[in-house]
Amino acid sequence: MSDGFQFPNQPLADRMRPVTLDDFMGQEHLVGPDAVIRKMVLSGSLSSFILWGPPGVGKTTLATIISRQMDRPFYSLSAVQSGVKDVRETIEKAKKQQFFNKPNPILFIDEIHRFSKSQQDSLLGAVEQGVVTLIGATTENPSFEVIAPLLSRCQVYIMNPLSREHLLGLLKRALEQDPYLKKLPITIREEEAMMRYSGGDARKLLNTLEVVVRSEASDRGYDRQEIVITNEMVKERLQENMALYDKEGEMHYDIISAFIKSIRGSDPDAAVYWLARMLEGGEEIKFIARRLVILASEDIGLANPNALLMATSCFQAIHMIGMPEARIILSETAVYLASSPKSNSAYVAINRAQESVRQTGNLAVPLHLRNAPTSLMKELGYGEEYKYAHDYEDHFVREQYLPDGLEKTRFYQPGENPRESEMRKRLEHLWKDMKSYGKK
Repeated sequence: MSDGFQFPNQPLADRMRPVTLDDFMGQEHLVGPDAVIRKMVLSGSLSSFILWGPPGVGKTTLATIISRQMDRPFYSLSAVQSGVKDVRETIEKAKKQQFFNKPNPILFIDEIHRFSKSQQDSLLGAVEQGVVTLIGATTENPSFEVIAPLLSRCQVYIMNPLSREHLLGLLKRALEQDPYLKKLPITIREEEAMMRYSGGDARKLLNTLEVVVRSEASDRGYDRQEIVITNEMVKERLQENMALYDKEGEMHYDIISAFIKSIRGSDPDAAVYWLARMLEGGEEIKFIARRLVILASEDIGLANPNALLMATSCFQAIHMIGMPEARIILSETAVYLASSPKSNSAYVAINRAQESVRQTGNLAVPLHLRNAPTSLMKELGYGEEYKYAHDYEDHFVREQYLPDGLEKTRFYQPGENPRESEMRKRLEHLWKDMKSYGKK
């Protein structure tokens, strides 16, 4: 490029990393005025916690800012690269830095969900004794991936995908404050493509901006002509630079979405293709198996109850087997679920019921359904006139089980499949005098 201009090796996302809570964009529920993490930092009293959220929302950055503003030693480990030995060595270093009245160091563990049970066990003593304050970061639900003793010693704070407003603010800040980009005549005429590719991920957004600007400036030989960014330009430049743009496998959420939708759409070929893409990209197999369990209930449900058994067995089996053989178990499950009849009736039923609860509040439990463990409760009529279903023909008796005002309400609508058609006939026969389960 002319004029001696040269892009640095350091990525734009690193150059724009905020250094104070006031610079930190998004997550106001955690770092805004009077928010919990800001209060801890300002008070100087920090307890261990886990940050749970999607990639690129600032988990690592927030931990670094906290340590800097609280003037605490900061140790960082990656669960992908570190073992029990690394954890213990870090804890020993922390112990050696302990002095009277000196705050304990912060130990930041990225992708803590990838730590094994033994690795997590090795943290317990140091966290409990206050040798370190643990800040963990995870993209997975901690209640599934973090052992109960460690989880009980940590608060869990959810970090949300950045809003469009925040992402646009990051773009504006980068163009105005980055020492390299602000030298270039850049105009963002259309931002929809960058928003779409970023998916709420600040790192992806800034990487996208840099890929486009570098490519345009390089092609022009940096002739000082204005670089006008459009949606079409973004698509073209990302196609050309896909390795740079997605070298960390950040299409994680797009591909799992395609995988789930292929199974829901009963296409086993597409399902195994997207499964292969995830496996070749190094996706965590527990993440895939957990999504299959959810799908088995949400999208297949009562049309084939064996689907949930199959998915649950898959989840258990891959824990015992591991890769590479776990891929066969995942493939068998994905093909079976894709080929199964589909019904979301159970999913719709619980959504309807929850919406009813939100609208009607805490309606009284009918007296005949209430528990009566004491004589006083019996005198008040609790449990009186309750009819025990097994004492009647077909183990059924018509009775009111919903609160007054909802007694004829239908939340469950049987799906259009052979198994639920049989269920519909039975329910219609049983409840015909009180409510109808006929087709709507």
